[in-house]
Amino acid sequence: MNHLFGWRRLARLTFMLLYFLIEVLCASQQTVQSEIQQGKGIVGQSFSFQERVIKSGNLLYGELGSIANVYPGKRGKITLEKRFENRLHLNNVTRYFTLSDLQIDDAGVYTVENTDEGKKTKIQLTVYNVVSKPQVTECDSSSCSVVCSVDNKKEVTLTLYRGEEILNQTSSPDLTTDLSLHLEVEGKDYNSTYSCVAANPVSNETVHVPKCCSEDGRPNDADSGERTRGMLIIAVICVLVASGLVGLTIYLKKRRNGHSQDSSKRVQVDIDYASITPKKRTDNQEE
Repeated sequence: MNHLFGWRRLARLTFMLLYFLIEVLCASQQTVQSEIQQGKGIVGQSFSFQERVIKSGNLLYGELGSIANVYPGKRGKITLEKRFENRLHLNNVTRYFTLSDLQIDDAGVYTVENTDEGKKTKIQLTVYNVVSKPQVTECDSSSCSVVCSVDNKKEVTLTLYRGEEILNQTSSPDLTTDLSLHLEVEGKDYNSTYSCVAANPVSNETVHVPKCCSEDGRPNDADSGERTRGMLIIAVICVLVASGLVGLTIYLKKRRNGHSQDSSKRVQVDIDYASITPKKRTDNQEE
């Protein structure tokens, strides 16, 4: 019995020890993860790593190791990776490493080593494109509906609003397909204001959705006005063309009549000026 009791006690102590080790490892892992700062950059712009290097230090990138280092009295110098050449430098005023002309593949974990203070700072950099402006297709007046769409990029969301209220929202990890939302306006909401917003963590674009129907479900006054103006312009053009044709016809007809009258006058003149000499009667003829 004592032997069995001893084994149980040993097993319990072993379990407690393993549990304690696991807790310590998890806690240390969470501490390491919590020390990584999050940074967001935009393609084509610059990003500064927020850790000063006053006299000496290094900048490391992922598995590549050191990509720049600073020595006392010297400026930052790039030592690895040609793709960082002329884009990575140490700001002489702020003393921050700055990476310019950001590209998508610049994303990753950077480590700033401040050897003056024996301090290391990890920064997880994520680089985003500026979000595109949403596109709203032409209103379908038969159903009073529109479709809002945008190019899909990293972490882009497309949201449809009625005033400040979110009606619908979409996103997708498949960057090969566009994001789109369909809006069909109900009768009670014809006079509401709608907007379509595309956003990612660094930018956003808003487009106001035009009203394509009035309260009775017919095309709104703006659309009707445009159609009316278009029809009016067409009508004016038709009238002008018809008037021109009529004027041309009248002109040609008058011209033909003018030629006929001139010919008659010439004949009349010939007749008026023709002289006939009467023949004198002789005495014999009188007798």
